[in-house]
Amino acid sequence: MKTINIHETKTKLSAILMDIEKSGETYIICRNGTPVADLVKHNRRKRMIPDAFLSQVKVKCDLTEPLTEEDWDI
Repeated sequence: MKTINIHETKTKLSAILMDIEKSGETYIICRNGTPVADLVKHNRRKRMIPDAFLSQVKVKCDLTEPLTEEDWDI
């Protein structure tokens, strides 16, 4: 984890992003020595992992069948 100030971040942003991309290094951006933000490598979520809650849902009807007036609770 590296700490850098805002001015250095602005002047070296491309190099910092390249370092994050290659090494996965985390940068803490500081203003007057106080941490303001973190720069971290973006991790995409894997879309093929099933959701734990939704995988328990059971559908007991044909969702493509049109509804009748009796099916609507008005």
